[in-house]
Amino acid sequence: MGATGTSHDENALLDGGPGPLGATYGKLMMWFFIVSDALTFSGFLAAYGFSRFKFIENWPIADEVFTHFPFLHGVPAPMYYVALMTFILIFSSVTMVLAVDAGHQMKKSKVAFYMFLTIIGGFIFLGSQAWEWKNFIKGEYGAIETKGGSILQFVDKDGKRVALHEFAKVMHEDRTQLTRDKGFWFIDESALPSFSVNEVVEGFKSHPELFVKSEMIVDKEKVVLTREESLKKMESAMYVVEGANLIRNEYGHKLFANFFFFITGFHGFHVFTGVLLNVIVFFNVILGTYEKRKSYEMVEKVGLYWHFVDLVWVFVFTFFYLV
Repeated sequence: MGATGTSHDENALLDGGPGPLGATYGKLMMWFFIVSDALTFSGFLAAYGFSRFKFIENWPIADEVFTHFPFLHGVPAPMYYVALMTFILIFSSVTMVLAVDAGHQMKKSKVAFYMFLTIIGGFIFLGSQAWEWKNFIKGEYGAIETKGGSILQFVDKDGKRVALHEFAKVMHEDRTQLTRDKGFWFIDESALPSFSVNEVVEGFKSHPELFVKSEMIVDKEKVVLTREESLKKMESAMYVVEGANLIRNEYGHKLFANFFFFITGFHGFHVFTGVLLNVIVFFNVILGTYEKRKSYEMVEKVGLYWHFVDLVWVFVFTFFYLV
């Protein structure tokens, strides 16, 4: 009769020792999580791709949406800041690699230094994403939504965007915020826009040098209507739109804003979680916890998560901003 119980190798695996392919239990669980989370992000990006393809003729152009850069107000810088954010996050992945390598060499001070740089990079990325959200939500130029749900933007004869406040006619109207309790069951405004529809329409009529830029895209550019076509389009003006929210946005199709908030927000939550884990591990490094264990495997495990977060952003950046 064979002996019962577990072998030495099985005990080592249960205690966190090397398992399949030399990986410990902790690393295997991290890889399982990464694979499952990758499938989640893949589903979100696939949904975004299908929606964009369905509305490809009137989908917002990223170069016209993400044009802000800190301390350069009014200076068009399409995609520059998003590219900088991407570089910072990728560079933080490099510092994480250096921290893991220093851990293999049991160099505590270097592990702490590179972990600190990784944390700083994560905080900069999160702050940059919050700043980008603020500008996206606030908007810059404003637009008009028609009865059919189309978004109308305004440009001058040179094709340069014109903000509502530059031409809207102040009429001192009595304005009421649309809420369901006032009988407007179909809409609920969070706040009154800066101008009423009549003020924008009358201001547009009194500025013959202005034109309407429609949502329709031809040769990767939105179509600018003639003055006569612009005036006819303005007859169906329904709402003044400033910035973006989950209901409508001045940049174009509302699904664009919905996906932007959800996908970048979900990724931002992952970055925040990664920064939090890095901070905890960093303090454990300072306290000498892993030095006493004679192993910096925990640094390697949070490093796997951090590399995954960085890789996901590369796909988000490619699909959402570049393509």
